[in-house]
Amino acid sequence: MALHPELEAFLDLADDSAAGGSVPFHESTAQQARALFEQTTQQLAWAAPQDIDWQDIDAQGRDGRPLPLRLYLPRGHAPGTLPLMVYFHGGGYVVGSIDSHDGVCREFCSRTPCAVVSVGYRRAPEHKFPTALHDCADALAWLHEQAPRLGLDRQRVIFAGDSVGASLATTLATQAVHHSHEVAIRPMVQMLCYPMTDASRRSVSMELFAEGYLLESDTLEWFYTQYANTPQDREDWRFSPLLTPNLAGVAPALVVLAEFDPLLDEGREYVARLQEQGVEVAVVEYEGLTHDLLRLRSVVAGIGEIHQALADRLREMLDKQAR
Repeated sequence: MALHPELEAFLDLADDSAAGGSVPFHESTAQQARALFEQTTQQLAWAAPQDIDWQDIDAQGRDGRPLPLRLYLPRGHAPGTLPLMVYFHGGGYVVGSIDSHDGVCREFCSRTPCAVVSVGYRRAPEHKFPTALHDCADALAWLHEQAPRLGLDRQRVIFAGDSVGASLATTLATQAVHHSHEVAIRPMVQMLCYPMTDASRRSVSMELFAEGYLLESDTLEWFYTQYANTPQDREDWRFSPLLTPNLAGVAPALVVLAEFDPLLDEGREYVARLQEQGVEVAVVEYEGLTHDLLRLRSVVAGIGEIHQALADRLREMLDKQAR
């Protein structure tokens, strides 16, 4: 299928901006890339749901450092009755933030409906592998302790994320089963949106969609280099979940893929691995769309329908697991 026409027009404008002197992430410093990503986030902003109560909270990491979280609750909810989504934002471990994914979290909070906790893990290159993973595990430990006080249901939990946030989500979901001493909460469902699952090699889709489709393959390589201590880190299953030795028994997964995404092939391979090991998987592949589609509602008219469809599917999966 061809690239969605509204998205194609947006990418053409992005190409014109690059030709005018905008520097790609992989030719920038981490600080420059973060500033550009947040600037783009403001340009992509849409009228996300406002029927939300939210607050910023500081949890505490294992090293005593404050760990920022943002809690979203549907306005007027009954305490203790809502499932909990723990959301890990994308951004290649280098860019992205609680703020950059605020709209996405609001959509799922309102539409599922559920409580959402967005995790502000530390980023590379200042904080190398596996700091982001440890921060996310520490957030889960804090949530496990504080959930009763906050009126959150610790049993009906979704681990969710996009891009490397999906990598963190699925790694934590696996650890919750096979290394349970490392993760305090075991999810009922995991939602993996265009996940990065194998940083150890280049796939065919990384060559086919290397540039011109929002996420560039050279930028992926730059992200991985920023996060890894050594090239060998990229072969660690906690960095590349496709290399996980045992996925049996992990939570059912909703996997969201995009047709024009350099990560498409490894996403499909991860779906196959999960299915081979007996994990229930619902996979949705969106034709004509690219990486980061959840944040493109102001660009592509149908993204709101995608938010709703995913929220509906999550609700169905939670209900099935709770029976």
